[in-house]
Parts: sequence; structure tokens; C-alpha cells
Amino acid sequence: MMSSVIQLVSEWGSYDTWIVITAALAAIACALPGNYLLLRRQSLLGDALSHAVLPGIVAGYLTWNAVEHSGWLPVSQAAGIRHLVLFGGAALSGLLCVLLAEWTQRWGRIDAGSALGVVFTTFFAVGLLLIRQAADQAHIDPSCVLYGNLELIVLDRIPGTPIPRAALINGLAVLINLSLWIVFYKELQLAAFDPGYAETIGIRASRLNYGSTMATAMTVVAAFETVGSILVIAMLIVPVATARLLTDRLPTMITVSVIVAAASAVLGMAALCCYRGRCSRPSVIPVSKMPGWRG
Repeated sequence: MMSSVIQLVSEWGSYDTWIVITAALAAIACALPGNYLLLRRQSLLGDALSHAVLPGIVAGYLTWNAVEHSGWLPVSQAAGIRHLVLFGGAALSGLLCVLLAEWTQRWGRIDAGSALGVVFTTFFAVGLLLIRQAADQAHIDPSCVLYGNLELIVLDRIPGTPIPRAALINGLAVLINLSLWIVFYKELQLAAFDPGYAETIGIRASRLNYGSTMATAMTVVAAFETVGSILVIAMLIVPVATARLLTDRLPTMITVSVIVAAASAVLGMAALCCYRGRCSRPSVIPVSKMPGWRG
């Protein structure tokens, strides 16, 4: 085992580095809104959103695919709006899921967990049906949707740079979520621990909940292409739950959750390399031999 670890360190390449960086950014981006979900005792909401955004993502992708093939926009401009369309579809789908869950709870007279379970499973089923219906016309792989495609993110790079596009997208998600925590820290803290008191002093806890829902939805879609809809659930919950077991202070909890999220990416990559019996190339075909790779 020790010899494998030593070999891993000695043969670590730029390919492995960008995989770890992208995975760490995706985990950190998910951990930041995960803190608010855990404090609100809405961790199931993260699970629901990771499934509920699927029809929005697929609808956004199909829209972008239609625009790209219609010739309305140049290819470069169509590629530039791709992620904006996906973000918009995911945010709207996530917000619609929360609104329908609240409506179902209110008018169906059932508890919040049951209402959320009914709505998000319906959304997920609709998303899978859309994938199946569109799989022949648009290149959407259901396995990539569920499990992601982390090992090949380096093939989609920002033109003129060695930076994978997924690393930039997840990095922007980290900056947005971190900015929201810094700017609205007091409001988020009050809304999480005592929403009734927050309402009495003029803080709209319901609006903060909707805002955090949209931020979580956009974070999920940022990590969607990298790790898929299944692993996103763990990224939203596990680092935060681990931090909560270690501390009772919110600033420390946020910090520890970020550290755990980043460490999980490094340790996960190391474990994967050692498990597959080689320490620098987890994919079947070495990226250094792929066309266009200049690592």
C-alpha cells in the first residue's frame, strides 16, 4: 500500500491534478449551500433538488441543441450560451419543485417530507423520460447523467488554456456561494436558527429560502456534468454532516465542511488510482495519447 502511494506521488501528472481540482471545486461548491440545508433540517431538499433539476437540465440542453442546429446563432455564440441555458433550466426546475412541494403539503395536508418525496420523484421520472425520448436525436447518455464523467473533463478545455471548462464553472459556483454566505451571513444565520424572529425584525426568511434553493439548484447543475446527479447528493450532505459532528459553531462548521470536501476529492482520486492498480492514469486510454491533448 505504501509503495502504491509513493508511486502515485511520483507519477502524478497535470491530468490528475485537473481532475482533483475540478472534483474539489465541485465538492466545495456543494458543501457551502449544504450548511444552510442542514441547519434548516432540509437535507432531503438537497437530494430532491439533485433529482428535480434533471428535467430542467434536459429541457435546457434540448433547447440549446435546437438553437445550435438551427443556425440562428454562430457556433461560437451557441456554445457560449450553453451553460447559461442549463443553469436557467435547473434553477427554474428546482424552484418549481419547491413551490409544488409546498402547495402539495398545504392542500394535500401531508407532512413536508412526504410532499417533497412525491414531487421530486415525479420530476426525476420526467427527466429520465425526456432523456430516453431525446437520446436518439441528441447525444445524452443516461449513465453520464447519473454518474458523471469526471475522468474526461480535461478534454473540454477553455480555448487557448489548459483549464478544463468544468473547473471554471465549478470555481464560479464556489465564488457565488461563498459571496452569498459573506454578504448575507447574519440573515442566513437568523433564518436558519429562528425564522420566526427573523420575520419579526424584517428579514424575509421565505425569500432567503427561495434564494438558497435557486443557489443550490445552480450549484447542482454546475457539478452535474462532472459528478452526475447521484454523487451530488453525497457532496451536499456528507462534508456538512461530518463538520456538524465536530463543532457547534457555524463559522467553524463551514470551514471544516470545506476542508472535508476538498480532502475527499484528493483521497478519492488516490483511492481510485490505487484500486485500479496504476497511479497516474485512471482512464482506459491515456490522455497524453488522445488527439488535441497538450498537457
